[in-house]
Amino acid sequence: MSSSGRAEHQRLLGRKWSASGTRLTQSPSPMAIKKSDLYSSLWASCDALRGGMDASQYKDYVLFMLFIKYVSDKYADSQDLRPAIVIPQGASFRDMVALKGKSDIGDRINTDIIQPLVDANTRLARTDFPDFNDPNKLGEGKDMVDTLSNLIGIFQKPELDFSDNRAEHDDILGDAYEFLMRHFATESGKSKGQFYTPSEVSRVIAQVIGISSENAKASTTAYDPTCGSGSLLLKVAAQAGKRITLEGQEKDVTTAGLARMNMILHDFPTANILSGNTLAAPKFKDGEQLRTYDYVVANPPFSDKAWSTGLVTPLKENDPYKRFSWGDPPAKQGDYAYLLHIIRSMKSTGKGACILPHGVLFRGNAEAVIREQLVRSGILKGIIGLPANLFYGTGIPACIVVLDKQNASARKGVFMIDASKGYIKDGNKNRLREQDIHRIVDTFTRQVDIARYARMVPLAEIADPKNDFNLNLPRYIDSSEPEDLQDIDGHLRGGIPERDLDAFAADWQVLPGVRQALFESAGRPGYARLKLPLAEVKATVLSHPEFAAFTNKVNTSLGKWQQAITPRLIGFDQGDHPNALIDTVSETLLAAFQAAPLLDAYDVYQHLMDYWAETMQDDAYLVAADGWVKGAQPREIVKVLNKDNKLVWPEAPDYLQGKRRFKSDLIPKALLVARYFATEQTAIDATRAELEALQAQLTELEEEHSGEDAVFSGFDSISAATVKERIRELSEGGDGDGANELAVLKQWQRLADTVAALRKQLREAEAALDTLAFQKYPKLKEAEVKALVIDNKWLARLHADVQGELDRISQTLTGRIRELAERYATPLPQLTDEVEALARRVDEHLKKMGFAWT
Repeated sequence: MSSSGRAEHQRLLGRKWSASGTRLTQSPSPMAIKKSDLYSSLWASCDALRGGMDASQYKDYVLFMLFIKYVSDKYADSQDLRPAIVIPQGASFRDMVALKGKSDIGDRINTDIIQPLVDANTRLARTDFPDFNDPNKLGEGKDMVDTLSNLIGIFQKPELDFSDNRAEHDDILGDAYEFLMRHFATESGKSKGQFYTPSEVSRVIAQVIGISSENAKASTTAYDPTCGSGSLLLKVAAQAGKRITLEGQEKDVTTAGLARMNMILHDFPTANILSGNTLAAPKFKDGEQLRTYDYVVANPPFSDKAWSTGLVTPLKENDPYKRFSWGDPPAKQGDYAYLLHIIRSMKSTGKGACILPHGVLFRGNAEAVIREQLVRSGILKGIIGLPANLFYGTGIPACIVVLDKQNASARKGVFMIDASKGYIKDGNKNRLREQDIHRIVDTFTRQVDIARYARMVPLAEIADPKNDFNLNLPRYIDSSEPEDLQDIDGHLRGGIPERDLDAFAADWQVLPGVRQALFESAGRPGYARLKLPLAEVKATVLSHPEFAAFTNKVNTSLGKWQQAITPRLIGFDQGDHPNALIDTVSETLLAAFQAAPLLDAYDVYQHLMDYWAETMQDDAYLVAADGWVKGAQPREIVKVLNKDNKLVWPEAPDYLQGKRRFKSDLIPKALLVARYFATEQTAIDATRAELEALQAQLTELEEEHSGEDAVFSGFDSISAATVKERIRELSEGGDGDGANELAVLKQWQRLADTVAALRKQLREAEAALDTLAFQKYPKLKEAEVKALVIDNKWLARLHADVQGELDRISQTLTGRIRELAERYATPLPQLTDEVEALARRVDEHLKKMGFAWT
């Protein structure tokens, strides 16, 4: 191939050919960082360390590598007079790369990279970072060199180039940090996973305390007395939408270092994180008093048994900060100690929230005394019961205690939510879904009663002697599912109890005619029976005009939402923020389906959020970084192989020939083909179907003639060559007895030849279609790309999900009807008659055989 031809191929492929001519390599071009690629690359970095260390140890190395790579990419060449982080000369990630393979790599990272970085930045401490020259963790000699060199190499990957992907652009780095923290917490075990509060719970807290971009100012302050890795504080800052003041204290020195790095990666380098015991030696003070804040949030260690270390009892008299005026918490349970510290740290109009074990709601003795004072003060605004097994340090259920000093004296009740049933299994833990978060926050914000979920409980009811300030949620909210009761009269006399049918009151309100079409009176009050055979129930429901009207109403709601949101989707473009897009899209979808009958709007919302996490988020990041047209181009060509499966440089324009593989994340090939090459795809599908039919005939012929002394019984393997050889032997032998065998073999040969021809035809057709598709991508106009992605991909998926919800409604209704009909189909007298008839038949058979049953 000429040099000009090769250059043209390089341009088309977007790749560079190596000097040896043996493999294709990706050209270094700036691409959007896909969150999924970023996460998988980061998690792969853990594999370099996982063998020799516990997750609670190797997390420190990986998180530091993410930190140094990010701050180097962002600040190493910064022209700012006062950059948030100073990267001294010789202490950047590039300088770490230069240490790969050197025998003293671990010591040089400590002395040449980490120490200068700490010396140049007063907010960083040497204890924030791990020891890169520790042979007990990293191995000795060559093992350490290889381990650290491999770890650095992983962070050299193009997908970990953060120079054009700043934290302020949708927090992609902060999200990656949290991704790692969550996985480390999962792997670190029960005793070491408490440094991380699940982000879903943090988001709930940030929203129920009421902070928002409307009420937050530059002077707004937020504080976490047990801040761990800082995720809870950062969620409050994200909810504020402004640069507010963040302060936090963490007892564990290493975890405090994680928090400081976390703040920097989330672009909050001015956040103040200090180490120390919050209860015994609080660091944030104004004079000799505790500093007070607008918002205080915390996830303290559950039932801390060592909480009083360093304190002088009785605390009510000896605590210099006056935190324990309501009484001393129990010596072996520190939950209320942290809660009282939080209350004391809140301004007179301050708001707060704290995650505590359920025991604080009902335990007696000293805690009962403090709890009564808490309720009577009016500071307790609400309690949110969470599912069990959400947290990494424990499997017990917890609750969020919501506090508000503003207008506390006028508060007349405590708003309670039992959200313990709303979650999804995620490995060995439970996790709040997007719909669970939204439902909790919406309900708490509106403060509306919802049966079996939430209610405003008057203070008088809590203070009533029968409750005596016990706040255990089941006393006030019965969240149990109604029991499926068996009806004795129905079993005795037949008929479906009307009360079981009345349980579908919401369905019958929308579909009253469906009930009338399915049921009639069973001949006595309170019981009904089916009018038609059980097998016809589902078809009757689906074909009923009322169900069609219901379906149309739902589709109309979807259509109106689609019409309203399409301009926002079309208007999304390069440089825009994906998180702002999904916020608008999801909130308008939720609002559009709030009035939809029978459907749960939060279920529809969850479908969208699942698809966002699965696919749409990466699509939006591609568009935000590269634009619609560039983002749609194939981003990956894996290989070009010759017939010997060797990687070669293609020698002719028709080099595709089924060998090339390319991929567009934004517009998958199947989507492009369906729009522009449906005819070609239909022909391919028909050829494939014909091929599969002929292959089945071939297999059937082989099986039919593979028994003992059959045509193929003597074959070691059945192939074109072995069959051809046997045909030759039979033809030359002239054996008349072999005519049948010869006919079968020739039939197999004809089928095999046809199959081979069809396979070749299929390969050529698929290669031609690959060529058409690949050549089509560069020709796509922006409007075409948007139509394919928005209409044929994003909205088409949502339409399918809504249809799935409609199917689920019909399945639930018809399934329950079937269950009830079968349960009461045969009354007891009929069963008795059938048993007697069967017994008589048995007796008759026994008599015929000469036996008598007594």
